[in-house]
Amino acid sequence: MKNLFVKFYKSVAAFIKKFAFVFSTLFTLFVIALFYFTGLKGLKLYPVVVNFCIFFIFFSSLFDKETVIQKFARVSEGGGELHPKIKTYTKNLTYIWCVYLLFQFLFSFATLFMSDRVWVIFNGCVSYILLGLFFAIEYVFRIRFKKKHNLSEKISK
Repeated sequence: MKNLFVKFYKSVAAFIKKFAFVFSTLFTLFVIALFYFTGLKGLKLYPVVVNFCIFFIFFSSLFDKETVIQKFARVSEGGGELHPKIKTYTKNLTYIWCVYLLFQFLFSFATLFMSDRVWVIFNGCVSYILLGLFFAIEYVFRIRFKKKHNLSEKISK
């Protein structure tokens, strides 16, 4: 079953990459039509769509050879092969980010059915504070992880 899902994901990802311009153009036209026909109520869908897309990118990378966070780590450190401990750390970190992003998506979706005030407070303020806190906590943990495992600032082998 997992093999079937991976094959399906890879074929869909290849299709999307091939027609990325078409999808982005159609999405833009959809957003314009949404605003035109629904007024500002369509605006409330924006955080839901963005949160879902970010979640999907992180989640789908779990089925690739290298996760999104592993790619960020490799690029930020000048390329090269990642240390095995860093590979494990970044893979696990991708799982953690997926859980966080899923909840972020679900909460932003739930605010669609709440008052405008709650929607604005969560999607315009609280979600950014939570994201910043998540980044800060992970950064502190990453520094401690590197010190504990005697990994230099360079994370390659």
